This record gives sequence, C-alpha cells and structure tokens, in this order.
Amino acid sequence: MRRRVPASALLAALLSLGLAPAAASAQVFIASKPHPEFWIAPVFITATIGRKDVDDRPGPLMIQVSFSVAPPPARDPSEFAQDIYLLWPGELVGKDGAEGADPSLVRQVEGAGFKVLVHGRVPFSARNRAQMGTGAGAAGRKDLGDAFFVTFARPEGLARGAKPATYVRIPWRPETASLDWIPRLELAAKGAITPRRVSWLEETFWGRRHIITLSFGDVGYSSLYPLYYGNRDRVIPLAPDFSRVLINFADANHLKIDEVVPSTASHRMSETRENTDTFSIPLIAADGIVPQVLKVQFVYFQGRLPWRPILLSALLLGLGNLTGPLVGNLLRRLARTLRDRVHVGRGEAPGRARGQVPSPEMLARIQPGETSYQDVLKLVGSEPEEEQRLPSGEIRAVIYRGQRMVPHRGRRFGWFATVSHWEMEHHEVQIDFEQERVRDIQVRIRRTRQIQPAGV
Repeated sequence: MRRRVPASALLAALLSLGLAPAAASAQVFIASKPHPEFWIAPVFITATIGRKDVDDRPGPLMIQVSFSVAPPPARDPSEFAQDIYLLWPGELVGKDGAEGADPSLVRQVEGAGFKVLVHGRVPFSARNRAQMGTGAGAAGRKDLGDAFFVTFARPEGLARGAKPATYVRIPWRPETASLDWIPRLELAAKGAITPRRVSWLEETFWGRRHIITLSFGDVGYSSLYPLYYGNRDRVIPLAPDFSRVLINFADANHLKIDEVVPSTASHRMSETRENTDTFSIPLIAADGIVPQVLKVQFVYFQGRLPWRPILLSALLLGLGNLTGPLVGNLLRRLARTLRDRVHVGRGEAPGRARGQVPSPEMLARIQPGETSYQDVLKLVGSEPEEEQRLPSGEIRAVIYRGQRMVPHRGRRFGWFATVSHWEMEHHEVQIDFEQERVRDIQVRIRRTRQIQPAGV
C-alpha cells in the first residue's frame, strides 16, 4: 500500500511553493520493484539553446535531467536501493555499439513488441548542493558513471512518422538519495528543436523560426504509452517539492520570442549565465498523470539589430513613395476607362449633366396659362437667365441652359454593356410669360458625337 509524505514534509513544501495540498502522482520515473515506497523530488529538466543549435546542420541538443530520491522520514535510503528507469519522449544519441548495449533493456523493450533503434550510454553525475548556482564547473561535480539507454519504436509506427521513445536505466548510487548531492543525467536529444512552417515573406523578414518543447509526465506517445502502461505499478510518484522545467536561450540580444506556451511561464534573465534568457514552469504534483509542457517559438537574427525587417520595411516604404504617384495615376486612368466604356444596369444609361437641364417629366408639370413665374423657379431652378420688357420690367422669358453627355451602348452581357460612343447634348429651354403666367415652352437640343466623353 502506498505511503504518504508526512505532514511536516508537506508543510515545508507548501510553505516554499505557496501551493495547496496535492497528492503525489505517478510520473515517468519507474522503479525496479513494484509499489515503490519513496518519491522523486526535486526534478529539474533544463535545456540550453544557442545559435549553433539552429544552424543548417545542428547536432543533438543537450538536456539535463536533475532529480533526487526522497525516502520516507526515519527510513534508511539503502533499504530502497534499486535501479531507477526514466521514460523519455524522444530519441537520444549516445555511445552506440556492442560495448554500450544493455541486454536487459533490450529484452524488456523487444519483449513488449518494439524495435530497438539505438542503444548506448549517457553521462551520469552529481552536483554538490553547496556549488549550485556558483558556476564552479567541474569543481562541485562528481562522476557517477554512465546510464544505459535504448531508443525504440514500433516498426509500423516509424512508417507513419511516429516519434521514437527512450528507456534509460539509472544505476543506484548513494548520492541518489543524499541531501548533499543532486544527481544529473546529460541527454543528447535528437529532434528536440523543430522548424516551424511559415510563409516565405515571414522567413525573409525574420529568418527561420524554431520550436523547442520540453515536457514531464507526457506519456501519450504511441511508442511510450504501452511501456508505461505495463509498468504502472512501478511508477515513482513526484513529491510536492520545488521542481521546474527550464529553457535557457543564450545570445539573448539576438533572440526574438514569438510565442510561449503556457503564457503564464516565468521569464527572466539567467542568474548564472551571461546574456541568457530563461523561461520556466513549475512541475506540480497532481493526482494522476498530467502532462506539463513548456513550448517556446523563437528565432535568432544576425547583427546588433533585426536588420532584415528594418531594411525591408524601409525598402517597401521607398518603393511606395516612388511608385505611389505612378500607381495612383494608373488606377485613376483605369477607373476612368471602365466608367467611360462599361455600363452596368438593365435600362438606358443616365448620362452626365452639367448646368441646368430640365427633364421632360419636369417640363410636363408646367401648364401654360396656369403655372406662375414663382412656380417655375421652384420647380425647375432659381437661377435662370431672364429676358425683361423695358421700361416696365415685366418678365418676358426665362432660359435654362446645360449640357449632357449620353452614352450609347454596344454589346450587352446581362447587366453589363460596352459603350460604343458618346453624344454631347446642348440643351436650351425657354419659358415665355404673359402677365406672370406661362404662355409657351420651347426646347432646343443640339447633339455632337464624340469618341470619348468630355469633362462634364
């Protein structure tokens, strides 16, 4: 039966993290024996990325997995001494070859129906807690030998592009459960950084974008889940301790971050590395398997500034200023040509008028002998030419003059029709009066054919 962390340990962890009590949950560390009576705490998964890691031919990315075994209080860690296994969602690069093979790992993996792709060893060391954060290098480091691993996948899964997985056997050392040492695996991960597909314009502006993803507790891969499922009774729970996933970006002054998932990830300058940005999320112990993922989309640019977007923006601005008038004139000419040569609508084209051109409907409302001078001004227009009798000053006639360009349609295509030619119509309407009443109306129209419309 699984034992619980004592109340004193829980209280200390809660005070340090500011979290509510949570039951320890199974993650991806696996014990050699069923129902382990200890916990994993803390866990630090760290990747450090530089510009060399996103070159045209980058090598494997070095990822450090630091962890410690937390035994129950008043229990001797030697009582639980056993090898620990790590399930890793990805492919590793190690000291391949017959000398680096672990037959027991190969048998476990092949017995589960998987195909071994790579087997080898990765460095296993420990860091003295007194030297952590000092940049002491090898001074505070103890070599614990090597950890064996196999990278595997289902043969049919590889054909479909499934992601391989890795099984690492970590030998038990006294430092594994020590309060003075933090054991660490150095994993050379292949394919941890993937390019993101963007348009050619975005890549021209900023360069090639990349995505780095680190996770813990993510056992949902087709190559990983079957092996996890068969070892559920040996999964080591994660204690509620200070554990994190971290990604360090060197050359921060040449770095552009496009997206961080989750958005609540912590971002700050590294305390131990110069010119390095650090993104991190806490690993929270939960009741059950809960994948905890940190994903960052980024790009490295050349020079002191991101010169490509600046240069291209200036170039586009200059081209816009140079070609703006040319394009503007071309568009205006095109619009004028379409307006002059294409008519849209079922009826006759209305034409374009200038001046005062009374319509036949308007003139039909003027009744000789009844319509007054004031009525004509209200109906037709208030600014006509006038002829008066002298010396009486009586209004004898008003004259309205105007021009109208009338298009003549050619071929028709439904609502559209071409304009074959234009006619200029000169309109003159004279309304004669006798004793302030309309006596007669005269309309004179002169037409002139034109190929192109005049400016009316």
